[in-house]
Amino acid sequence: MGTVLTIHGGVPLQGKVTVRGAKNLVPKAMVAALLADSPSVLRNVPEIRDVEIVRSLLTIHGVTVAKDEATGDLTLDPKGATSAPSREIDAHAGDSRIPILFCGPLIHSIGEAFIPDLGGCRIGDRPIDYHLNVLRTFGAVVDKRPGGIAISAPHGLKGAKLELPYPSVGATEQVLLTAVKAEGITELKNAAVEPEIMDLIAILQKMGAIISVQTDRVIRIEGVSHLSGYNHKALPDRNEAASWASAALVTRGDIYVEGAHQSDLTAFLNIYRKVGGAFEVEDEGIRFYHPGGALKPLVLETDVHPGFMTDWQQPLVVALTQAEGVSIVHETVYENRFGFTDALVRMGATIQLHRECLGAVPCRFGQRNFRHSAVITGPAKLHGADIDVPDLRGGFSHLIAALAAEGTSRVTGIELINRGYEKFMEKLQGLGARVELAETASVSG
Repeated sequence: MGTVLTIHGGVPLQGKVTVRGAKNLVPKAMVAALLADSPSVLRNVPEIRDVEIVRSLLTIHGVTVAKDEATGDLTLDPKGATSAPSREIDAHAGDSRIPILFCGPLIHSIGEAFIPDLGGCRIGDRPIDYHLNVLRTFGAVVDKRPGGIAISAPHGLKGAKLELPYPSVGATEQVLLTAVKAEGITELKNAAVEPEIMDLIAILQKMGAIISVQTDRVIRIEGVSHLSGYNHKALPDRNEAASWASAALVTRGDIYVEGAHQSDLTAFLNIYRKVGGAFEVEDEGIRFYHPGGALKPLVLETDVHPGFMTDWQQPLVVALTQAEGVSIVHETVYENRFGFTDALVRMGATIQLHRECLGAVPCRFGQRNFRHSAVITGPAKLHGADIDVPDLRGGFSHLIAALAAEGTSRVTGIELINRGYEKFMEKLQGLGARVELAETASVSG
């Protein structure tokens, strides 16, 4: 069986959506509970698949996870933490990369960790080797076994001096979750400093960690011998907020995003205004709308924080297909993030992909044959099409293109979108979208 979403385009999205805790923080905050010697409470938790995956992984490792059905708050009690059979880890992890972040906390709590071979969204390399090298630097012993990797630390984990070749969010999280209870001092250079990283640091500090964030991407951690549970409200999901903002622009609509924070969206808001979108910032959220008139083309490069985030790029590209003139987008964070444009071209967009760095700064993908620059010519008249969702943000982009297009689109693979967008169908319907879900018998090829 598969799910098909039928979208009748041409309806402006109007109304309110609420954005809850960030997909890029909440699963990591749940893993951090393993480091404590008492229960933690995590609030503002969204109902998304990544949360369910981590809940399952924690449960098979002996952590009790209780959900308050009224509020959605999670209480995580690690006192029964134990090792889990690899086949169960594999079954629960699916294509998620979260298990790699369990390593440091598990070594601290039970002395060993096992990671099955991992999957994830098809948007780039994201090598797990980064993580293994980080763990080795702390003194971990990595042992490749059939079906995965066993990691232990016979002499305990020790503080280390590290410098990342690229400010990777995942590698920075790995260092934080490992260093807080490692013996001695850890210094991490070229660290990621995304808002979700800062929120994770705030959680670890509540637990008793000693972490200072210095200038120029340097994070210093003094290891402590034990940590207590935390009580924390997760920061809201700025990616989801920016996605709905682009949806308002593309469909010529008006969406109030409750939970959107200006400070986490600064780079996005600047670009949104330059392209011709309008917004009003309030204490509890931001109203995003199309003010009428033509959208303007622009030149844009994605970057790590505080730059324009890669996750914001795909929905915005759909808006750029409606701008009058030529836009250039240079993707410098994930090498294969423009695969989603094939479907846009089938819907009538004019987008050319290039291997060259079409931006001010040559990036690490420039000499490596990745089609990582896009030239978008608009305005394009979009029409409905049959679409299969390639990845989380690309899938959302296809949906908003279909919502703006003339005619009807049929979309498959929308399960991927539920990984990162809570109550997605409810929100679409609440905004007035004309959409229908149907189950179909899957056709084997």
